[in-house]
Amino acid sequence: MIRFVTTNEGKFREVSALLRARGIQIERLDRPYPEIQADRLDDVVEYAVDSLAAEVDGEFFVDDSGLFIEALGGFPGVYSSFAYRTIGAPGVLRLMEGVESPAARFETVIGLHGQGKTQLVRGACRGAIAREARGSGGFGFDPIFVPEGHGKTFAEMTTDEKNAVSHRGNAARALAAVLQGR
Repeated sequence: MIRFVTTNEGKFREVSALLRARGIQIERLDRPYPEIQADRLDDVVEYAVDSLAAEVDGEFFVDDSGLFIEALGGFPGVYSSFAYRTIGAPGVLRLMEGVESPAARFETVIGLHGQGKTQLVRGACRGAIAREARGSGGFGFDPIFVPEGHGKTFAEMTTDEKNAVSHRGNAARALAAVLQGR
């Protein structure tokens, strides 16, 4: 059993559904940990893993994700959680008013700690910022992100539909490959 250290029920629901379908059982360790402000998701994840390594028994993983909007120079990026708490999806939509290109991408980095080492895996999903929030599923910026090749926002998709194309789904598949390849 591997622990996913997260306070976010939505993240746990998505990742556990995907890993369970691959025969990997995880449990949620619902506890906060320090998240540094850094310019790279890798740095945030590595710091979190290092902070937890002495406190969490056995194998565990953490993840960090960001929404990177090209027209805004990559904002909110690594600061997505803070941006969501302060301006939310409506604030991002206001920032996008009058912007010609809504191109964006979501990225996730997962840090797996076990057997005395840490391994990072990544996932990404290209898409665009919608003109308005749509859907009631998901969490965070899901109502305003439309993945490339789709007409629905993440918030309009089922968990399985989102996992098939999302940044977190791609990172979880990379994590499953690492775990199954041992």
